[in-house]
Formats: sequence, C-alpha cells, structure tokens
Amino acid sequence: PFVIVCNHQASLDLMGMVEVIPERCVPIAKRELMYLGTVGWACWLSGIIFIDRHRRDAAIEVISHTASTMRRENV
Repeated sequence: PFVIVCNHQASLDLMGMVEVIPERCVPIAKRELMYLGTVGWACWLSGIIFIDRHRRDAAIEVISHTASTMRRENV
C-alpha cells in the first residue's frame, strides 16, 4: 500500500492525474472541487470521494468509511 499526494496547479491537472494513478487507487479530494462546473461533475462521475476539510468530524467519518469499504472489498 502507498499514498500518492498530488498538489495540482490547475483544474486540468486532474485529467492528467487520472491517467497516471494506478487502477486500484481510491482518489480522495477536497469537497470544493465538486463545484468546479464540468470538472466537478467529471470528478463525481469518476468516483472521487470528497471530504469537507472544514468539518473535521465529517471528513474523518468519510475516510473511515472508505477505509472499511476498501478492507472489505480487498482494494
């Protein structure tokens, strides 16, 4: 297992990251990206898991639920 951290500079960088991230990777992004118009829709449709960085408890809950699902499905 490993963690890839992408500090992109523009919304188009997301398109390139999708090509280089391994298939079994579970992408997590800040919730604000969901509201970037077409890019936000594309992220949502591709299965990116969004976390609300301003609500710490909710973010931890989403990450914990994601980790449980990953263990259960052997991802």
